[in-house]
Amino acid sequence: MAAPYDTQLEQLLLSAAAGDKNAEQQFNLAQEQNFLGSLQSLVNIFVADGANPMARQLGGLMIKNSFFAKSEEVAKINQKRWEQLDAAARDSIKNPLLQALRNPERVVSHTAAQAAAEIAAIELPYEEWPAFLPSLLENVRDPKYPDSVKAASLECLGYSCDRIATLDKVVDEKTTDGMLNVIIDGISANRPNQVRLAAAAALRNSLGFAEKNMEKPEECTAIMNAIMEATRSQDPQVRMMAYEAIVQVAVLYYGKLQEFMTNLYQLTTTTIQSDTEDNVVKSAIEFWTSLCEVEQDLIDEAQDLQARGLQPETTCMQYVAAATTHLVPILVTTLTKQEENADEDEFTVHMAGQLCLTNIAQTVEDVIVPVLVPFIQQNIQSPEWRLRDAAIMAFISELEGPSQATIGPYVQQSVPILLPLLNDENEIVRDSAAHCISRICLLHVQYIPGELFPAVMQALDAKIKEGSPKVASQAASAIFNLAQAFRSTEEQETNILSQYMQGLLTSLLSSADRPDGDESNLRVACMEAISELISVAAQDVRPMLSGALPEFLSRFEQTFNMSVLSPEEKNRRDQIQGLLSAVIQSLYRQLDKPTVAPHTDRAMYCLMQVLSNKSSNIQEECFSAISAIADVIEADFATYMDQLIPLLLAGLKNFSAYQVCIVAVGTVGDISRNIEGRIQPYCDSIMAVLIECLKDQSIHRSVKPPVLSCFGDIAMAIGGAFQPYLQLSMMMLMQAGSTKVENVDDDIIDYLNMLRESVLEAYVGIIQGLRDGNVLQEFGQYVGPVLHFLSDIAQDPHRDDYVLSKAVGLLGDIAMTMTPILPQLKTELNQPFAAEIVREAISSADQNTVETAQWASQILNQAINSS
Repeated sequence: MAAPYDTQLEQLLLSAAAGDKNAEQQFNLAQEQNFLGSLQSLVNIFVADGANPMARQLGGLMIKNSFFAKSEEVAKINQKRWEQLDAAARDSIKNPLLQALRNPERVVSHTAAQAAAEIAAIELPYEEWPAFLPSLLENVRDPKYPDSVKAASLECLGYSCDRIATLDKVVDEKTTDGMLNVIIDGISANRPNQVRLAAAAALRNSLGFAEKNMEKPEECTAIMNAIMEATRSQDPQVRMMAYEAIVQVAVLYYGKLQEFMTNLYQLTTTTIQSDTEDNVVKSAIEFWTSLCEVEQDLIDEAQDLQARGLQPETTCMQYVAAATTHLVPILVTTLTKQEENADEDEFTVHMAGQLCLTNIAQTVEDVIVPVLVPFIQQNIQSPEWRLRDAAIMAFISELEGPSQATIGPYVQQSVPILLPLLNDENEIVRDSAAHCISRICLLHVQYIPGELFPAVMQALDAKIKEGSPKVASQAASAIFNLAQAFRSTEEQETNILSQYMQGLLTSLLSSADRPDGDESNLRVACMEAISELISVAAQDVRPMLSGALPEFLSRFEQTFNMSVLSPEEKNRRDQIQGLLSAVIQSLYRQLDKPTVAPHTDRAMYCLMQVLSNKSSNIQEECFSAISAIADVIEADFATYMDQLIPLLLAGLKNFSAYQVCIVAVGTVGDISRNIEGRIQPYCDSIMAVLIECLKDQSIHRSVKPPVLSCFGDIAMAIGGAFQPYLQLSMMMLMQAGSTKVENVDDDIIDYLNMLRESVLEAYVGIIQGLRDGNVLQEFGQYVGPVLHFLSDIAQDPHRDDYVLSKAVGLLGDIAMTMTPILPQLKTELNQPFAAEIVREAISSADQNTVETAQWASQILNQAINSS
């Protein structure tokens, strides 16, 4: 007989389901105070046939969420609580869940599958739930249980496998074999579609920890045959799920594909050509898209390893290149399946095919061109709009991947054909033509014929004013890409865009103001194009830009009067303010101090007004604009510090929105460099927050490198006044410099290099600041650990050129500044690691690194040989 359930808890669950935050808080508090008791109360409601169905379902989900939380820390705490319960207590939860899996009500068994899977993921790695697998096996194989129970049991297995893999746990081989056997049994052709679908999903989820099984040829073959057989199911959902499992195999077990590629090619291509269900076709296409991504990674890895004299572990079998000649014509047919009224967020077969072709081009490069070009040439001027559009999209697909020498001539030939298509009678064709020109501007602007450049500019300007927001947005993106192509590190008196600047800015601003600016990202595309045009403006248009600054500030001021009664209105205002912040940043980067000074009070007022709004989500843009302002007005920026500092500290403390925190740290560095010693009155509070940031274990790791680098910026700004912060800063820097990791992958290597580069920058800044403040002797006690850090870098095979350059520069600084104070340093500097860093830096391909190394070598020799 089921235990009586708590009717008060039932009402609390119903209130929580209705969105009552107080009810949810009450439940969370009860769980914190009595973890086992709250779980038992929930399971009693969940298994009680007389309880409210909504309360039952939510009760089961609450059990699941007791182990799976959005916060990893909370999840670990709850898992620990569970592990500390005795076996009888745990059985009081597990046994009812196993019984609930046999409930004929689909909503009950499905929810039980989710909850039981979370517990299984914790216990199976420790072999602590012996009843779990036999119970589910019985459910799947015993005819007395309905299909809904069999499906729920297979779902439970799949969820368990997925969670075990996510938690990076290991299950013994016997348990793994048992789980896979049940799943393979469930996917067999004699099972009902409901059961096969659940088994296919479970198999997809289980592949992550089936590595040992995939290593055994007979088991690998059994798994692959089961999946491939399921792609022939009469049920489209089963077919789709089977292809999703095949995608997982391609990603996780590329090395096992060779034996099955002929069958997989036949299955996928037949499905792409003949299956009537779009979701199944998209899943079949995704196999090739994912295979491209895997092969691209393998090719890149092989090139990188070969450059270092190493051999890759996995060889790229070039399946995509082998299939290109026959596969591409099949995929091209999907480009003619345009949906005229498709939702912009809907991923269609047409889009899946185009994405796959793009990935093939990036994988096989020049090989795709002769395969695609005939279709493009035959159809780009076809009287049938679908074929015209398909030809344009096919051309877009091959723009990235093939070499410039191969694709360049075709780009050159395409421009005079594409320009008339911008005025095609069909909007989809106009949109694709504008998109194609946009991609050409991004990737191959040099192949736009010079005599046609004015026509291209005139056509894009006209399309920005087009009635269709989609076409206008593509034209604005083309202008953005074109402007990017004219970025230059050198000051330009004029450039080819100067004569078009006034007209383009006017057209873009007018389109950004359109009532339908929210559609097709039109407003964003126009404003981003404006920012980019301003960023690349030559000297001859700066008088025009100086006149634009007050206009954009007026627009910013007007945003504070916008209605924000709904979330949509707030988001629209935030978006406009963020875009205007970016424009103001671009203007300040281009204009000089005398020009911007009269307008800076207005600019700072707008930006600080936005930062004062705690609900604003554009703080990054505001801090970036403030950095640009500080860089232009330099020491005069100190005027704004009293008002700005509370907002800046709030940004630094925004640990949860780590991107905001990173930009705020950068703003501190920019301000420090510009107002120098006048930042000192604010340093106690700034340094306290930076230290707090470094101590916070939950903060995103990408925040720490800029924080460490900021120590150097502050030290250079305040000189000897940095002394009170020296000990704690050095402790943090030495701790960061000693960071070691066990699992070295590309992401970790990149992060460690970033971390070390920041530590090196901080050391250089601190040395310079203390030297300028005549207190450099305070650094003497830290020279030994810093040299040890440099020695570690010298021996690290994963360091990048940036770290090497910073390291050799710091070595030179120490030799130059510290040996007069600590003569005994001569011996420490005359060590193999120092010579090794200098030697490798002199051999660098980067000229700046070479010059720094040559300087450091000279300084070292002088220091070591001085009397």
